[in-house]
Amino acid sequence: MAKRPVIPEPAAAEDADEEALLRDALKGVAPLRDSGKASLQRPPPAPIPVQTLREDVQVLHDSLSDQIPVEVGMETGEELVFLRNGLSNQILKKLRRGFWATQDHLDLHGLRTEEARTLLVSFLNEALIHGFRCVRIVHGKGLRSRNAEPVLKRKIGNWLGQRDEVLAFVQARAEDGGGGAVMVLLKAKGKKTVLRTEY
Repeated sequence: MAKRPVIPEPAAAEDADEEALLRDALKGVAPLRDSGKASLQRPPPAPIPVQTLREDVQVLHDSLSDQIPVEVGMETGEELVFLRNGLSNQILKKLRRGFWATQDHLDLHGLRTEEARTLLVSFLNEALIHGFRCVRIVHGKGLRSRNAEPVLKRKIGNWLGQRDEVLAFVQARAEDGGGGAVMVLLKAKGKKTVLRTEY
């Protein structure tokens, strides 16, 4: 009985054609001799988050101290008032009247001291990056704290005074939080700001 010729399937025919093309292209090419050396190629090192490390170091440098007393005035009882030396009292008047629009705010009331300190540092750094001039910090009135004293309020006044980019701050107007918040005026973007690095 005669055998039927085997008709290659289309895919097998294409593979045979590709192999023939490859053999034709490699005519005269000799394989490299085996040198007997082991391949010591190492995998690339994991990427190092350099910017994150820099930011972490900066946060440590910018950490604010409770040990450095800053002269923060207490006008009309418990009102926080601060003006950088050499600046005009007109700045305080303008800040009280809302001359500068509030560009951002941070609510810290109810937080523990360390949480508030860390958030304040990050917030001020972000405000500088964005070129904000006037921001509001809500610290609360301390009504629920031990002895109903505004502990966080006093600390925030001290911390803000340690930052060279803070020009002034005053108690917020009633509609902006009154005795539970401060309005903070920052240096204009482009003016040299030296961040305090040792406390």
